[in-house]
Amino acid sequence: MSLVAMVHEVFADGGVLSRADVHFQPREGQTQMAVAVARTMEEGGALVVEAGTGVGKTFSYLVPALLSGERVLLSTATKALQDQLFARDLPRLAQTLGTPVRMALLKGRGSYLCLYRMEQARHDAAGQDRGVVRVLAKVEAWSQSTRSGDLAELAGLDDRSPVIPLVTSTRENCLGSQCPRFRDCHVHLARREALAADIVVINHHLFFADVAVRESGMAELLPTVRVVVFDEAHQINETGVQFLGMQLSTGQLIDFSRDLLAVGLQHARGLADWTGLAGMVELSARDLRLAVGGERIAAKLRWTDEAPEGTDGNVWKATLARVAQACAQAQEALDTMSEIAPDFVRLYERGSELLAKVSRFSGPGNPDAVRWVDVGAQLRLIESPLDIADAMRTRLLAAPAESSESDGWPDEPAAVRGRAWVFTSATLGDDERLTWFTERAGLQDAEILRVASPFDYAAQAALYVPRHLPSPADPAHSSALAQWVGDASAQLGGRTLVLTTTLKALRTIGEALKNRFGSAADIEVLVQGEWPKRRLMERFREGSDGGRPGCVLVASATFWEGFDVPGDALELVVIDKLPFPPPGDPLVEARTHKIEQSGGKAFKSYALPEAAVALKQGAGRLIRRESDRGILVVGDTRLVTMGYGKRLLAALPPMRRLETAGDFDEALRALTRTSTTDPTCP
Repeated sequence: MSLVAMVHEVFADGGVLSRADVHFQPREGQTQMAVAVARTMEEGGALVVEAGTGVGKTFSYLVPALLSGERVLLSTATKALQDQLFARDLPRLAQTLGTPVRMALLKGRGSYLCLYRMEQARHDAAGQDRGVVRVLAKVEAWSQSTRSGDLAELAGLDDRSPVIPLVTSTRENCLGSQCPRFRDCHVHLARREALAADIVVINHHLFFADVAVRESGMAELLPTVRVVVFDEAHQINETGVQFLGMQLSTGQLIDFSRDLLAVGLQHARGLADWTGLAGMVELSARDLRLAVGGERIAAKLRWTDEAPEGTDGNVWKATLARVAQACAQAQEALDTMSEIAPDFVRLYERGSELLAKVSRFSGPGNPDAVRWVDVGAQLRLIESPLDIADAMRTRLLAAPAESSESDGWPDEPAAVRGRAWVFTSATLGDDERLTWFTERAGLQDAEILRVASPFDYAAQAALYVPRHLPSPADPAHSSALAQWVGDASAQLGGRTLVLTTTLKALRTIGEALKNRFGSAADIEVLVQGEWPKRRLMERFREGSDGGRPGCVLVASATFWEGFDVPGDALELVVIDKLPFPPPGDPLVEARTHKIEQSGGKAFKSYALPEAAVALKQGAGRLIRRESDRGILVVGDTRLVTMGYGKRLLAALPPMRRLETAGDFDEALRALTRTSTTDPTCP
């Protein structure tokens, strides 16, 4: 029986899924997607699927993957979805389908405990802080019992904890097979399991990092497979450009200087002036930060031919030269120490990599890439391609060779023979060909499938644009919106998510709502950044259960997607402004310039599709189950007053429109406070 036929049977009424779960209902869209995925797995090629919320896309690719008998790589955008697939969805489906397969979960090395660095942390100066010592002790106790070494297992470990860099490794400082704890290394063991598994769950960062590392001649990280599935595929372009370019940061330089000092004093005290050498590297890094202006915080600076904007070209070049000199002097000292300890060998390699990057950034930029400086707590020098289209076409989707076989990664053309690529997300564009996604990913020739959401949006949800709010460009906009949100959420008892387009708006609206509800017993205001993201999500999902106050969450960035709150804990989603790409961002400017140079119109072909996709993602937070109800509010009158608003409205789910404040008040009163959680949908 063909894979397509088997998949049809599984999803049919009376099939395996309906027999295993009395709540399962066959859905035409889910079956349609599953069959398309199965056909692609059988025949090879590339398939791009936009599957609306509620389709059940996860099962649509997992069922064919499990039944195919192929080795499959599943890549997601977040570690949270990785954990869900590996710990819940895959085992559950494998048992239901009766398909015994070996599964492996593989994350980046920063997710795993490094036993060697944990031991070194006892000698690290930062480890003397009382709070750090306390957390480090918990990590050490947990290390005795963990099998995987995945830090996600350690309950209560804040993902922003200063302990994490002390007990994890990076590609730069990992000693590899020369490490004294290599046989017990959690990263090494996870990779070995992945190489032996039938289905491997990774994330996009790891996928593109592996592509970049392989191209630099390093050993392979991921197994060779014929079938690759990207879930949350809308993120692969922005993830890919991070790894297919080049970065040099002051953080890398300072880490190198600190490891240089620690290793030198531990293994070769007195054989070199380790304090002086490390001090020169660290000082050169701090000088580099000062060269762009020490007062600048959270800025992205365009890079002209000679230097970042606002920076003296001569000072910039001289500072880069001092960085190179400091690294070169460290290299000279390390060159004679390789026989003493493997740490020195890796330090020498790191120094060589840093010198190569400094040399690259001291010269002219790549004409096919964009170069800029990201100013924050540290300084990052970045050069990246504008998109991943060329890399996807030439390195991953290239035509197979006429003969010969290969077990290498898909940058070897022969390895692509019959390879199947599946890309799926709830949001991939706002036109039939999904050009927002396919053009940037080099997938113009892929098969395209759009599967609509099964939700009855007209009955379940409404859209409202408050006409009285100031213009989005008015400085009073955020304060006025905060006041309006306060009134609405007070009536609703919380249950409100405010998504902002800027951190400035996040702070203004968050502070205003905290001031308003500071002493209220029935509403708690949560603001992104005040707690770890996971804790914010958990508290918001709890809602007013157990006598707790209802919640208003003000968030930005990552909360626009991947935040799933089914039920009545969320009934009002407010988007402050239309999410156009920031005009001052160097990458945005470079993409815009390229379009204009080729005779296109950047607003129509770039800014509008960007806004449409982001708006669609934000709106997707509202309705997550067939029984959910709620209201989407867009606090930007341009949506209904500007001509381009029609295109943005068309990108949103088909919600009913609320035209007046009276309509909104009536809809708000109609929202019930009974639980609408429906656990039956896979």
